[in-house]
Amino acid sequence: MTFEVEFSDLIDVGRLIARRVITSAEVTETLLARIQRIDGRLNAYARLLSDSAILQAELADREIAKGIHRGPLHGVPIAVKDICWVEGAPTAAGTLVNRNYVPTRDATVVRKLKEAGAVLIGKTQLTEGAYSDYHPSISPVYNPWNSEYWTGISSSGSAVATAAGLCFGSIASDTGGSIRWPSAANGVCGIKPTWGRVSRYGAFELAPSLDHLGPIARSVVDVAAMLKVIAGHDDDDPTTSLRPVDDFLADTYADVRGKRIGVDRRWNSEDVDPEIQTALAEACMVFSGVGVELVDVSFPAVQQIVADWTPNCAVETAVAHQLSYPIHKNQYGPILSSVIEAGMVVSGIDYQKILLRRAAFRGNVETLFLSVDAVLTPVQPFAPLTLKTIATLGEQPELIAKLQRYTCPFDMSGHPTLAFPGGFSTEGAPIGLQLVSASFDESNLFSLGAAFQSVTDWHRRHPVLGEREAGFCVAETKR
Repeated sequence: MTFEVEFSDLIDVGRLIARRVITSAEVTETLLARIQRIDGRLNAYARLLSDSAILQAELADREIAKGIHRGPLHGVPIAVKDICWVEGAPTAAGTLVNRNYVPTRDATVVRKLKEAGAVLIGKTQLTEGAYSDYHPSISPVYNPWNSEYWTGISSSGSAVATAAGLCFGSIASDTGGSIRWPSAANGVCGIKPTWGRVSRYGAFELAPSLDHLGPIARSVVDVAAMLKVIAGHDDDDPTTSLRPVDDFLADTYADVRGKRIGVDRRWNSEDVDPEIQTALAEACMVFSGVGVELVDVSFPAVQQIVADWTPNCAVETAVAHQLSYPIHKNQYGPILSSVIEAGMVVSGIDYQKILLRRAAFRGNVETLFLSVDAVLTPVQPFAPLTLKTIATLGEQPELIAKLQRYTCPFDMSGHPTLAFPGGFSTEGAPIGLQLVSASFDESNLFSLGAAFQSVTDWHRRHPVLGEREAGFCVAETKR
């Protein structure tokens, strides 16, 4: 290959492959070689699927040569979080208890990616069972911008692989914020779709009524293209919606003039670091500049719903692990064990109260979108976190509650939320922002997010991975 392809947009790479300017095999081999060189310092991948990826790439090239084109992902290397079944490939979900599990079917999202002609290059690493901390026996994932900084919890491997140029997009999951935190921490884009928009069949559960599968990529346009492929009803998951799937990629070109974004200025500033407030203020100016109207709103109170998330998640996690816990308790790490045990002692009455509060909160949030198209918030209220600050997150309930202020409410309500880069801290770490919309209105998020990225270049910047193990890398802008 005659140019550096690894930081190109997914859409652009797909077009080049479709036009046969480059081949899928060349792109796949280039990324596999890059992973071999770099990932020993990042640990983004739990498992490479090198042999099958090359076969899939060669098949894509043959199909394209015959005039068969399956869409924008055809021939493009994609990674999947290691909670998703891939037939014949071990799927550990960051645990020891599942380390020998080899599924005999693909997860629905994996099947849909294959049907779209995507090349599955590998399975990305995650925290134990997709909760807050890595199993003690598993090496953590490191941030490509600075190895001393947080990677964003569960979907860390998916975001790091995308940010570091080790795939063009990835499948992730979000139960309390684990698509959006890693996206923010690594300077990439991710969407937590509406609950029920994407099938969860074939994905290990953390808390099924909170779990969302969604894509991470380097641009809003790329995320939209991926969501279009994996969204839709699935007979294997009866909780998936029967609603038709919009043309999300086309939505990224929609005119946003006259759209209304709600901003709760108190919520976005109270106990929020100045750097985050600055990024929000600058984003508001960008949106205003592309013709969006900024509207003051009062967002429903979130303190109780944030407090409810922990016992809600714990109960569902206990159910998800009931066949292996406590029988195999010795194979569990301390944090996931404590969550399961906490879930076992929540009373039915207390759990029902949580469900009723969730339903009320969901309705209050949905009502807000009668007056605005989206709401703008931070992803987290403080500047990017160091590993020292975030160590043993599962043992710091106050820090978790503050961290979850802008993320877990939308897991509890199920509303779609788009995370996107909104700047950098004074130390050079990425800062992420998010847009939230009405249920099943991802189209609005994509049109607004793409409009923002049409006049900013935060998403074009990427880490330059040198020989240093620590210290911020130099950001480069890919145009």
